[in-house]
Amino acid sequence: MTSTPDRAEQLIAAWRAELPEILGPATELTKRVLILAGRLDAATRAELPALGLTVAAYDVLLTLRRAGAPYRLRSNELTQDLLLSTGGTSNVINRLAADGLVHREPDPADGRSTLIRLTPEGVALAERAVRATSAAHEAVFAGLAPEAVEAATAALRAIPVAPPPGAAQPAVARVRRQSTQA
Repeated sequence: MTSTPDRAEQLIAAWRAELPEILGPATELTKRVLILAGRLDAATRAELPALGLTVAAYDVLLTLRRAGAPYRLRSNELTQDLLLSTGGTSNVINRLAADGLVHREPDPADGRSTLIRLTPEGVALAERAVRATSAAHEAVFAGLAPEAVEAATAALRAIPVAPPPGAAQPAVARVRRQSTQA
């Protein structure tokens, strides 16, 4: 008895019928990674409304919390880390500041820079958000044997995350980086 093809198999079959010459060894892996990333993103986004957060606010809070005590970064570091425009970062920080989740303070090392620091309320919300989204991500993998998750993690770990030095930047990264420099 044959099982119904999953979404990745359906996509591969469609491309095999249309442009078989484009299919390479990484095609199925690429489709599966993209589908999984979409599921994980959906799981994250499903948790945010209950926390009163947008995706951008969530990203800022988690980036600051991940920075470690005293949970602060220069605004330009946030902009670079999040691949937002300076205006986009400023708008998110303004909303978070109005909600009492972050505080702007002068950078003692550079009078031209501003530090963005989580307030105690911001730290607490960031930690609730991490717990909620981590649980949602665990639910995506529910039913899988721990060995399967470990094997997939090990296999993906073998793939470099950063492009090699001198490699061309993908168009999306170039566009995002250019928009953050404007």
